[in-house]
Amino acid sequence: MNKWIAGARPRTLPAAIAPVLVGTALRHSDHHSINFLSAVLALAVSLLLQIGVNYSNDYSDGIRGTDENRVGPIRLVASGMASARAVKQAAIFCFFLASALGLLLSWRVSWWLVIVGAVSIVAAWGYTGGSKPYGYLGFGEISVFLFFGLVATMGSYFVQAHRITWQSLLVAIPVGALSCAILAVNNLRDLPKDALVGKRTLAVRLGDAGARRLFIGLLVISHIAALSAISISPWALLTLIFIPTTVQIARGTFAGAKGVELIPMLGKVGKLQLFFSTTLALALLI
Repeated sequence: MNKWIAGARPRTLPAAIAPVLVGTALRHSDHHSINFLSAVLALAVSLLLQIGVNYSNDYSDGIRGTDENRVGPIRLVASGMASARAVKQAAIFCFFLASALGLLLSWRVSWWLVIVGAVSIVAAWGYTGGSKPYGYLGFGEISVFLFFGLVATMGSYFVQAHRITWQSLLVAIPVGALSCAILAVNNLRDLPKDALVGKRTLAVRLGDAGARRLFIGLLVISHIAALSAISISPWALLTLIFIPTTVQIARGTFAGAKGVELIPMLGKVGKLQLFFSTTLALALLI
């Protein structure tokens, strides 16, 4: 696989696709037609921000030395496959493209989106970059829930409807919870190494057992929130078909899988989010 594709961490991309699917589908449930250009622009911005933050994390963790001897996806800087300068430029390029498309979307919808986009990019860089990265302090999950849950889902609806509703908030919760679950299992996998280098993620702060309970709790929240969406469409009950998959993932984590054993789990949670969100989107479209 091309090193830049691997460095973009494809398994995390469902976190960028899911909120756009759900937010766009909710617009259809309002009995209005979907503006496909706005939807495509929102998807492109979301994907570019996700890839940009992945490169940014690779660069920042690489120059700090926190990615040395770490299991999981390829780290371009730590592995020596690409220079820190090249990875930083890749992150900046993704953020630049996201900004350009975001400006176009703002011009079509509302200039308030410029502020939302600027805050999103600052948050993306500050996760592991800067002098005091908040990802090293245990606030990563909160940021992911806000930006890849609430902001991305409600924003995708907003660019269609030009308004925010309680329904858009409700369907954003399961999307955000599953995005957090992706980060939670990632941080659980890296917990021993992070603790050694002083990277105090939420998993490190909670400890191994607490981190596993958090992960399972996020899966449970996603199902409860999705079922609450029956107030919008009774077809939201279709998300129940993923309970066996969720139980299987939860059992594997609760059984004590560690390190490299959790690498396949990251892919499974990513697929769960994509299929789960696609099903919720279909429920809103019916």
